Amino acid sequence: MSHGMRSIWLQLYLGLSAMGWSGAEISTLKLGGSGLGWSANDTSNVLIDFAAAPGAIQPVYLRPDRTAFSYLNNWSALRDPRELGFVDGERPRMWRGWRGDESPNSNGTYLVDGDSTSINISGRAGDYYTIDLAVPVPAFRFGFFTPPRGFRLSGTPLSEDVVPAFEITIAEEGTPNWLENLSYQRIGAVIADVRENFSNNVQIEFPTQYVRYIRYLRKESAQDRILAQSGSGAQNIEGDGTIGDFEFFAEGIPKVANYVSQIFSLEREANFGRLFFAATPMRMVDGEPVPAPEAAASLKIEARTGWDDDPNIYYEYTNTGKKRAVSRQRYEFELKPPHFSGGRFQEGKPGIRAAIAYDTENWTYWSHPFVRSGQALGLEGGAYLQLKIALESGVFADFIRLDSVWVEQSPLLARLVAGEVARLDDPRPARGFTQVELGEPVDFVYAIKADFDDAAQEGFDALRISTHSQATFRGLEVGEPPRAVEPAQVAEEERGLVVYLPQKISRARNLPLRVVFGSRIFVPAQTFEAEVFAREGEGLPQPVQPGDVAVEVTTNSLRVFAAAESSRKLIEDLRFSTAIVTPNGDGINDQLVVSYSLFRLPEPIPVELNVRDLRGVSLVRVDLGRQRAGQQQVAWDGRDEEGARLTPGLYLVDIAIKSAAATFRQVRPIGIAY
Repeated sequence: MSHGMRSIWLQLYLGLSAMGWSGAEISTLKLGGSGLGWSANDTSNVLIDFAAAPGAIQPVYLRPDRTAFSYLNNWSALRDPRELGFVDGERPRMWRGWRGDESPNSNGTYLVDGDSTSINISGRAGDYYTIDLAVPVPAFRFGFFTPPRGFRLSGTPLSEDVVPAFEITIAEEGTPNWLENLSYQRIGAVIADVRENFSNNVQIEFPTQYVRYIRYLRKESAQDRILAQSGSGAQNIEGDGTIGDFEFFAEGIPKVANYVSQIFSLEREANFGRLFFAATPMRMVDGEPVPAPEAAASLKIEARTGWDDDPNIYYEYTNTGKKRAVSRQRYEFELKPPHFSGGRFQEGKPGIRAAIAYDTENWTYWSHPFVRSGQALGLEGGAYLQLKIALESGVFADFIRLDSVWVEQSPLLARLVAGEVARLDDPRPARGFTQVELGEPVDFVYAIKADFDDAAQEGFDALRISTHSQATFRGLEVGEPPRAVEPAQVAEEERGLVVYLPQKISRARNLPLRVVFGSRIFVPAQTFEAEVFAREGEGLPQPVQPGDVAVEVTTNSLRVFAAAESSRKLIEDLRFSTAIVTPNGDGINDQLVVSYSLFRLPEPIPVELNVRDLRGVSLVRVDLGRQRAGQQQVAWDGRDEEGARLTPGLYLVDIAIKSAAATFRQVRPIGIAY
């Protein structure tokens, strides 16, 4: 690969098989590239192109001479998300009226199937259809036409049975108020409001824009009013208009293309490490894709893990109206969906489908989106794995080509490692959760207990706790009742600590642990993530999951909250290493060390150091990059941005947080002398 391409391909050689252990502690499950095939291992995909590049996937490039509907499949005729297997954004829909109807006379999908002989009379005045493409596409024209052949009961050729009046609205995003409203409502921009139409091929042009939803309304026409006044309109079905097919034209890359893998059954229960991917930003130039490092495109990958092959629990109603769990086979093929009547679902009877619940005991929730290759999954181990991929585009011509994605896996160290954290002085909080003051030093107790169910699970002898700020080790306790022991070693890291145990925790010697440490929190809610690992092993660390571990600790959580009355500015505790900087090279106060604390930041945010004269004129600006909540420290050498020393005098130094809403800063004076 040439350096000029500057693609973001990540090269990783593990020397391991695409699946299975192959005699190594760490192996990979790989999808794409030289691994498992994309198209053969998905459960759903929306506007994914499997053929453009060998072994890779990318968004479909929508051509202007082909209706966008033809790129989509597996259409649903129902709006109702109670439909089995429906996930918003993972399946296109086309429904009639409020919720749709699968019956032949009302099935909206007949109007987007590309077959003008599968038709629906457009309906009387007030009838409407809604089309959901699942994702926004760069659209520029919508149209519909009458069938080329066939006759109405009156003998009128269908080709002449035009829709006399209609309205079309479009939107990029859906909102509950119009998606779920029982009556017609415009959904966004009006691109057509036609009160009298005579064309059998309607084509409506509009400026190219992202569109996901289209709503068509059959409006009342002059002919409808005449028939109504004559008293025959209620029975008359002629002249309503017949639509052979809707058309929708777009050109470019969809705003997002979605891919969901199948649920992979692993060779055995696994612990998961990092998630890697190989991808290249691309751009369409004169109809051809070329690498473009600056392309406005990105990808997101989510993962979830489980212990069985289905993340859902299915229920039916009993004779008493209660719910009981059933197999998916029975739910899908033997039970009937709830009957809709009188504006609500008629349910609660035997033989009727009840709810579908998420199996939280055996499956993790979808992870946060991963946007960088090489990030740790941080998910509970399991025997099953599923991936969800979104290929996103910011402009009509840019996209991401994803060659492959792979996940590290290794045997579990234990069936489960659970933990809970609390204040040392309040391990059994009355409200059930731990509260502390922002920025105040607190001693915490972290209780951990492992569960083993397989002799092959080797156990662990080290523990890493992420505290997100400086931590101080206080002590280690082992056993029940807990007794103090000396750790083999302790490493206090910048944002956590590592405790090496004097003996391995294993199936044969499974003792509970308690780690006591001091730290501070700087955000309204903080999770003390932790992982265990074996110092001599070659396997992956295993995350600690929240749970009920110890009688003396009752939070069952790894999360700590700031007290409701705890109030802090975003920047506090601004301190200087010296009141006067003397940048003369003598080694004494040649530079200023600036310490400060950032509070209540949910994610890293841009921070800068500024130096001004007493009139407020900016002399120096130092970009400190993105910083997280917590204690921070930077140094300034007393020079301006050109490297020249500032003249002796009094100056103002501030630390500023730059956000979209406002700039927050804290200021202190500093003197410069030689």
